[in-house]
Amino acid sequence: MANTNVKSAVKLGVFTLVIMNVVAVVSLRGLPAEAEYGVSSAFYYLFAALVFLIPVSLVAAELAAMFPYQQGGMFRWIGEAFGQKLGFLGIWLQWVESTIWFPTVLTFGAVSLAFIGMDHVADSHLASNKIYTIVVVLAIYWIATLISMKGLGWVGKVSKIGGIVGTVIPACILVILAIIYLCMGGTPQMDFHGDFFPDFSNFDNVVLAASIFLFYAGMEMSGIHVRDVANPTVNYPKAVFVGAIITVLIFVLGTYALGVIIPAKDINLVQSLLVGFDNYFQFMHLNWLTPVIAIALAFGVLAGVLTWVAGPSKGIFAVGQAGYLPPFFQKTNKSGVQKNILYVQGGAVTFLALLFVVMPSVESFYQILSQLTVLLYLIAYLLMFAAAIYLRYRMKTTKRPFRIGSKGNGLMWIVGGVGFLGSLLAFVLSFFPPDQIPMGSTTVWYAVLFGGVFIFVVAPFIILHFRKPSWVDPKSDFVPFHWQTDSESQAKLAAAAKAFEEKNDVTTADAPAK
Repeated sequence: MANTNVKSAVKLGVFTLVIMNVVAVVSLRGLPAEAEYGVSSAFYYLFAALVFLIPVSLVAAELAAMFPYQQGGMFRWIGEAFGQKLGFLGIWLQWVESTIWFPTVLTFGAVSLAFIGMDHVADSHLASNKIYTIVVVLAIYWIATLISMKGLGWVGKVSKIGGIVGTVIPACILVILAIIYLCMGGTPQMDFHGDFFPDFSNFDNVVLAASIFLFYAGMEMSGIHVRDVANPTVNYPKAVFVGAIITVLIFVLGTYALGVIIPAKDINLVQSLLVGFDNYFQFMHLNWLTPVIAIALAFGVLAGVLTWVAGPSKGIFAVGQAGYLPPFFQKTNKSGVQKNILYVQGGAVTFLALLFVVMPSVESFYQILSQLTVLLYLIAYLLMFAAAIYLRYRMKTTKRPFRIGSKGNGLMWIVGGVGFLGSLLAFVLSFFPPDQIPMGSTTVWYAVLFGGVFIFVVAPFIILHFRKPSWVDPKSDFVPFHWQTDSESQAKLAAAAKAFEEKNDVTTADAPAK
C-alpha cells in the first residue's frame, strides 16, 4: 500500500473554493426542467433557496468551522451527534448518490458534444442515440477519474478553469443573448405576464419541481476539503455564501433566458439548453458559435464531475482508513489518491451507463436516476440538519468560529428546522413519477426508487456488521469523536487541536467532552 499519510501542500483560496462550490452545485443541465414553468420558475428557485440552499449553506458553514481539524465531512458532523453508524450512513449516501448522479450529468455532457456539428437536425438525432451517449458518458467519466488520480492540485486547477469556462461564462452568455434578442425585437416565448406563484392545484407540477432541490445539493460537499483551505474558519463560510448567491443568480436568470427562446411545450430535459443557444445564434446569424458553446459546456461537465469524483470519494476514504471499510478500499497511489475506491466507483458508473438499453428513452433514464439521487442525498441532509440542532445541546460549549445566531439556539432551530422540513417534503414528492416525461412502466419507476433506497440504506449497516479491528489503518490520522472519552482518544483530540492551532495561529480549545 502506498503511504496513506501523503499530504498535499496545496491550499485552496477563497476564489478557488467559490468556483469549486459553484461547479459542484450548478449544472446548467437543470435549466430546461424549470423553464417549463415560465415566470413561476423563479418562485421555485427562490423557495428552494430559502428552505434548502441557504439552510444547507449556513449549517455546513457552522459544522465545518466547528470541526476544522477533523476529517470526514458528513461522517464527522452526523457522527458527533448520533454516533458512528448514522455518521457512516451519511457519508456513504453522499458517496453513493454522487456515483448514481454521474450518468445523469454526463448525459448532458454527451448531448453537448453532439452539437459540435453544423447539421443540427443530425446533431439532435445523435444526441438521442443511446450507443453514442454510453460511449461519451464513459469517456468523460474515466478522463475525470484519471485527472483525479493526479491529486488535489490538478482537481483544483481543472475545476476552477472548467467552472469558469463551462458554467459561469456560458450562463452569462445565455443571459446576455436573451437581453440582445429582446432588444432586437425578438418574440419572447415566455409569457412575462404569467403568474409568479405556481398553480399548486396541479400536483404533477409540484412533483417535477421537487427535483430543483437536487440542483442546489452539494454546497456542503466542500466541507470535506476544510483542512485544505487556507484559514478555514474565515474563508470557508465566506466561500459558501458567495457561492450560494452566484448559484441562485445563474439558475433564475439562466432559466428565464432559456424560456425566452424555446416554447414550454417544446422543451426537452436533455437537449433544450443546446437548442436554446443554437436558436439565439441562428437569430443573430452566429451559427458558428454553437459548436464553441457545446465544447465549453462539455468542459464544464468534466469540471463538475471532477469535483464530485474527488470529493465524496476522499471523504469515504478517510473514514475507511479509520476502520470502517476493508483494507482493499484504503489503498492509494503514489499521489496519496484513493485509487481502489475510484476504480469501484468507475465500475458502478459503467454499469449504470449500460442500463440505458432497458429504459424507453435517454430522457426517462436521466429522470429516474436523478430522482434516486435526490432521495438518497436528502436522507443524508435530514441527518445533517438534525445533527446541527442536536449538537447545540450535546456540544454547547464547543467553540464555533462561525455560528448561526450570536446567542441562544432559536435561530438554529429556525434554519435547521426549515431545512429539515424542506428536505422531508422534497423526499416524499420525489417518489412520484412526473407526467410530463414518458417513463414507460411505472412498475420499473417504483421498483428502482424503492428498491434503490432500501438497498443503499441497508448496505452500510451490513458493512459495519462485518467490521473487524484489522480494518483500522495504523497510519491513519483520523481524529476521534469528542464523545470518545477514553484517554487515548482524548489525547489524539488534544494533539490534533494543538497542531491545528500552531499551524493556523488560532485557538480551538473548548470545554471537555460531555
